[in-house]
Amino acid sequence: MITEKAYTEHRVFEQLAKYSEFYDSLVSSTMQFVSMGTGSVPNIDTHVFASMQGTLESIREILSHGRINDAYALLRKYYDAAIINIYTNLYLDDHFSIENFVVEKIDNWLNGKEQLPDIRSMNNYIQKSEKASQIYMLLHQDKRYSELRDRCNNHTHYNFYYNILLNNHKLFSEKKVAVLNKFAKDLENIFILHLSYLFYIKDHYMTASNYIDCLDCGMTPEPDSQYWVAPFIQEIFDTVIKKNRMDLALEIKSQTAMQLE
Repeated sequence: MITEKAYTEHRVFEQLAKYSEFYDSLVSSTMQFVSMGTGSVPNIDTHVFASMQGTLESIREILSHGRINDAYALLRKYYDAAIINIYTNLYLDDHFSIENFVVEKIDNWLNGKEQLPDIRSMNNYIQKSEKASQIYMLLHQDKRYSELRDRCNNHTHYNFYYNILLNNHKLFSEKKVAVLNKFAKDLENIFILHLSYLFYIKDHYMTASNYIDCLDCGMTPEPDSQYWVAPFIQEIFDTVIKKNRMDLALEIKSQTAMQLE
């Protein structure tokens, strides 16, 4: 195990813990919403969020043992999960209706009868969606995500010998910390991508519990409390999205009735 402080105290470990805790809170706060267009009673997104949380925990564990190469393979899995989550939500929104109460493609995927399209096809679907087009254009105004994808693939497929060296936990150098710096930024960019799409197309996922809590207790909710934003959502919006991508933050705020600050 690597013991050098430049590695063991790297900000990526705090970052992974923060993102993991966020997804755990998101699971709890979105259970109340029904996934329209499927035969599933629980919200299918909650299981996706829980899986993504598990992947982040696995990445943290693997990185603690100095296996950057393996961590990048899991980072690609996290990236895929983000795209799958956005694609399935858009597809359900596009195809659900009273006449089409169960969207067959997604329901078959849920029940193990049909695979989803490949990642490239899902990305193309997101790109062409009017509901997500503005966020897509902002996210892809430069090459950061295509370059990120290439890095993940290089590590997953051992495209370069250097990728193999990054899985040797006994080998430490300043270069390894430099790679970890890049990994932390790649992780942050995927997290921003997922939440930007999610908050944009499912803005009710940002809601605080106050409105529902009052109804459950037989009380009259405060005016406009259905538009209040959960504190953990506002905190991540401020410290991650606004801090790093104000352009995305402004676009999300411009298109939602939720009271984002």
